[in-house]
Amino acid sequence: MINNAGKTYDVVIYGASGFTGQLVVEYFLSQYSSNSNITWAMAGRNLEKLAGIRDQLGAPADTPLIQADGKDEESIIAMASQAAVVLTTVGPYQLYGENLVKACAQTGTGYVDLCGEPTWMHDMIEKYQADAEKSGAKIIFSCGFDSIPFDLGVFHLQETAIAESGEPIEYVKGRVRKMQGTFSGGTAASLKATMKAAFADPEVMKVLKNPYSLALETNGVEQPNGDKPYFDETLKSWVAPFIMAAINTRNIHRSNQLLGHRYTHAFRYDEMMLTGPGDKGEAIAKSVASDKSLSSDEGPKPGEGPSKEERENGFYDVMFLGQDTNNKTHIVSVSATCDPGYASTSRMISESAICLVEEYDNLQGGIYTPAPALGNALIKRLQDNAGISFKRET
Repeated sequence: MINNAGKTYDVVIYGASGFTGQLVVEYFLSQYSSNSNITWAMAGRNLEKLAGIRDQLGAPADTPLIQADGKDEESIIAMASQAAVVLTTVGPYQLYGENLVKACAQTGTGYVDLCGEPTWMHDMIEKYQADAEKSGAKIIFSCGFDSIPFDLGVFHLQETAIAESGEPIEYVKGRVRKMQGTFSGGTAASLKATMKAAFADPEVMKVLKNPYSLALETNGVEQPNGDKPYFDETLKSWVAPFIMAAINTRNIHRSNQLLGHRYTHAFRYDEMMLTGPGDKGEAIAKSVASDKSLSSDEGPKPGEGPSKEERENGFYDVMFLGQDTNNKTHIVSVSATCDPGYASTSRMISESAICLVEEYDNLQGGIYTPAPALGNALIKRLQDNAGISFKRET
């Protein structure tokens, strides 16, 4: 297990009274309750609200509650000091997250979040990587739908190709084959905050446009352009831009860098949605490309989310494919039969936190993406516990 000497709890769930935070608490209650060795606490700004959520969800009356506010550095340090790992759902992270990253990096506390904000992540890496390395803090960004299915999907594809042919795949296509679910209000708020910052500061826009911004590299190879619909001859289908590609691609390039360029220095990756062949596929692709609803005022608000029935009826299926040097095509898929942005996301971040607690004491301190930090151990946990399938198709 992670070295939690002097720590009161294995995991502190920060933001436990928010919509996604409550789903995380529900997951902990179902998977890591009284018969588990995992100790955990709920944290947030308002103790009375936390107590109400605890009682509403049927958590034990003695479930520990911690008061902490992202803008109150002293309370954040106090919370981090009690935890082996802080699991935070409190975003947008660029507005509320820096004090927690700083506290964890300086106190050697593990950290997992749901961040999909590349400019903020870039800044946190530059500011706190050295502190995390010195203290031994394992800080892992993007442990939800962005970017675990994509980061681990590419990792799984590369591992299978390397095991079979001895070489990685230089060009990987990520293709969302089907998906039903609602993006979270937090995702919408993060997107709006990121775009506001980018239009206000040319340096932020520069970071946002650089596919290697999280790898902190300046000499990468030119990447495929995934911002326009086109007909993919390989798959005989129209493809459309995928809204999460902006963060997923950057995380995947950081993973490659942290893995010692296991995917090669020439690695290329793009990520799009399959919309089908013919005129219908083209029309859907163009409609998807012009959809700006997530960033509009009509989009979901923080704290809002779908009903339990809607979450359980959601699904996603993402394919990753590429050819090895012998021109053999390798395909793997990542899929789940629940809503991606809430049900699956709450399971993914929960298992990331537990995985970090139970299996990664020897991981060196630093700021990570999921694949190089947790890799195959997290894939196994997600398949065993969280209803997520990693499947080799060819």
